[in-house]
Amino acid sequence: MDPPHITEFASRRYFDKLKQLSESKDQPQDAVAHSQDGPVVAESSTFILPIGRAKSIEQGSHDTHKTEKRRANFSFRTILPRSTPFDQLFLALPNELKIQIIASLPLSDVLSLRLASRSWHAMITVNEFPIARYHLEHHVPAYAKRLYPAPDPSAIRLHYLCGIWHRLHVASKLSFLISERVTKEIFLRTTEAQRLEFEPQYERMRRRLIPLLFTIFHFFETYRTLHVEYIKEHGHGLSREPYTLNPIEQKIMSMYDDQTLLRVHQVFPLVVSSFCRRLRPPSYVGRFERSLRGYLKDRPPDEVYVTAMCVGGLRQVERFWEIKGYNLRRGAIDSWYNSVLKEPAESLAKPRRGFMGLARKKSSMGEGDFHKSGEAQAGSRGRQGSDAGRRGSDASMASSWENLIFNTSLAEGMPMGELSRDQLKMLLPDLPTLQQIWAPTAEALILDRQIVERPQDIKRNAQVMLELIREDGAAEEDEWWYGRSAPASVRPPLEAIEEDPIE
Repeated sequence: MDPPHITEFASRRYFDKLKQLSESKDQPQDAVAHSQDGPVVAESSTFILPIGRAKSIEQGSHDTHKTEKRRANFSFRTILPRSTPFDQLFLALPNELKIQIIASLPLSDVLSLRLASRSWHAMITVNEFPIARYHLEHHVPAYAKRLYPAPDPSAIRLHYLCGIWHRLHVASKLSFLISERVTKEIFLRTTEAQRLEFEPQYERMRRRLIPLLFTIFHFFETYRTLHVEYIKEHGHGLSREPYTLNPIEQKIMSMYDDQTLLRVHQVFPLVVSSFCRRLRPPSYVGRFERSLRGYLKDRPPDEVYVTAMCVGGLRQVERFWEIKGYNLRRGAIDSWYNSVLKEPAESLAKPRRGFMGLARKKSSMGEGDFHKSGEAQAGSRGRQGSDAGRRGSDASMASSWENLIFNTSLAEGMPMGELSRDQLKMLLPDLPTLQQIWAPTAEALILDRQIVERPQDIKRNAQVMLELIREDGAAEEDEWWYGRSAPASVRPPLEAIEEDPIE
């Protein structure tokens, strides 16, 4: 039989000879090559297309030895030795690569790295700007950057970024709580099968509520700031000023475009009614059954709702909402409202005494004495000959470490923090009623801007519910809220903002 390389490739004779070669392997006693037909074909060889001249055995072994020698030079053991830990390998990288790796982590992980050691804290604190800028470009939605623009490029720091994520966290939590309430009490999906069938509508409703609740957070936060500034500037509140439209609300709503103003106005009654319903007794029946079930308190007055939203903001609303048990929830509301109205009394702690004076007495040594004794013990345990140098270095390190902590941007606190007692005294008497918040000013501006032609065109109640769960229009809304070129990370699912990074 002629050798295979003489035959034309892919011809009939080629495949016949290929078949004969395969049969000769199955029958080794017949697989004897004739010397006149060409070179001998070994029994253990496979069919290989003759691309080039066949190499001799010595040359092949020599090339194999060279390849193994070449591979040994590029072994990963020489690059990454097993004895070197990962943290040293990471710290050996250039600073630019380290910052790029850290910036790609979630924000909660970046903040956790600050607590790992002093070197990690210093590295992240010094490079706040590139880390925060990366997250701002890749993970923050467009509507958040529109409502809270950075006043200065140098102000893009971790505090600014954590403030935005804190507001997003509150909006996400409230959208989940409101969607749960609407699904159960309005759409009457109570069983597991009904909720599973309603899951797509529930998810659309929850996603659509997040930007709207974020805008409401911005409204109450800005309203409180501008209200305090108005009282300081004019010497009196809005209650002594005659007006048709609330000037503070009008100034805030001028920041919103037409579509945002209309949609937030349509959803605002749902948010307020859901919060008010949460603070009522769970049953609408009479006082007798409520007393049997232990619901002894009625719903709070409207002033409590107004104070919670205008002073505490949506973060305080979320805290009340998450308290389980009506009596516990009412107790928390009453204690918070009394703490806002009244000045905290300075109560002296009485020393507790045991039965018949047999209890163990507590140590009366003060904190300063404790620190002094600790320093003395630490000094006595030190090595001789280097105490002075070590004390000086420890003192300088401690002072620099304290300055590094308290001079970071995160020391400024979270958005819409607690007001001082003087600010509360100015603000509380001038708060509007529950019916005057948002609705009159927003509806007048909607008609004045001609967003709708008639007040009847504004969707209310059942129309708002159907608008939240409708299937069409999701692509246009995502482009409007999140931007055209936004990645998938700015459209977070339910699990994306479970932890508040600023707390």
